[in-house]
Amino acid sequence: MTHALLPSGFHDRLPPDADAAARLERRVLDAAHAHGYERVDPPLAEFEDALAHRLKAARAQDAVRFVDPISQRTLAIRPDITAQVGRIAATRMGHHPRPLRLSYAGSVLRLRASELSPERERRQAGCELIGLDTIAAAQEVVTVAVEALEAAGVTGISIDFTLPDLLSTLAAGPLPLDGVSLDDLADRLDAKDAGAVAALAPSYLPMIEAAGPFETAHDRLCRFDVGGALRSRLDGLWKVAEAVKGRVALTLDPTERHGFEYQTWLGFSLFADGARGEIGRGGSYMIVHEDGSEETAIGFTLYIDAIVAAGLAHDERRRLFVPLGSDPALAAKLRGEGWVTVAALEAGDTPEAQLCTHILADGEVRTITT
Repeated sequence: MTHALLPSGFHDRLPPDADAAARLERRVLDAAHAHGYERVDPPLAEFEDALAHRLKAARAQDAVRFVDPISQRTLAIRPDITAQVGRIAATRMGHHPRPLRLSYAGSVLRLRASELSPERERRQAGCELIGLDTIAAAQEVVTVAVEALEAAGVTGISIDFTLPDLLSTLAAGPLPLDGVSLDDLADRLDAKDAGAVAALAPSYLPMIEAAGPFETAHDRLCRFDVGGALRSRLDGLWKVAEAVKGRVALTLDPTERHGFEYQTWLGFSLFADGARGEIGRGGSYMIVHEDGSEETAIGFTLYIDAIVAAGLAHDERRRLFVPLGSDPALAAKLRGEGWVTVAALEAGDTPEAQLCTHILADGEVRTITT
């Protein structure tokens, strides 16, 4: 047995990835702060019941649980930070005027991972706007998400919109299911299984056909809008998309529900060129207060590790080697100009050993040629 092994789903973050992750989080939080989002920093673990029931329709099946030796109550390590922000908004900051704008960054832990995403311990950063889930609120949240990614140097951004409660809205109104399980139909729609949908509820097939580029998909959904039941939310979705139109690529998939279990009228996934899978997700949801009342909210979460793994947050490495005997004042001046200086501490030290790209020679910065 070796003491160097880590549990499955865990890994060390090494240079330059750890630096890139810290820089990414800082830029995301700075972009959010510029829009009025103030940071909160909830604890890594808290009482399980507080995490499990704070967001309406959310489940805590992904949480790692253990018994607190002090209180003898079950604690859960957070699998997501949104529920904790909801608790803070409903309790410690319940008196704060709405809308309440909060941001966060930290680690989360999942009980299990998937084959496509084997990491169990991950870093998240994001924003929550609490007290509103209006079109204006959605426009702001989507815009802040895009600006945060752009500030971090991410390019080729795309947004895939969905309408998480669309299926239940149709089933409860113009398109009743007549004995068909809503969950079964949702699973088949999510899998784009047209044959199974045709067997269960053929009137829902246009939802599969509607997925695609935003404007085309939106037009198809408008034609599918039975009795005008979806008109207001489709108009709202169009206005939300217009806030970032021309800035990012836009798609719409009305059948996408996986990962949007507690979202209400709006959900969206974030992607970027070069990244494998999603780099973030957001949407509208409901926070449950202590007295059972509910409060609307909308926000987004960025997946820091996915962005870093794709190399989307790495800056060009510029390290300046400062030989022995160099003027400390000059090195300090160069650091003030943005240089990373690496000072030689012994005679045998070299720029190559310190992974430097430049060297300070005769009072000047010179590029190291290879």
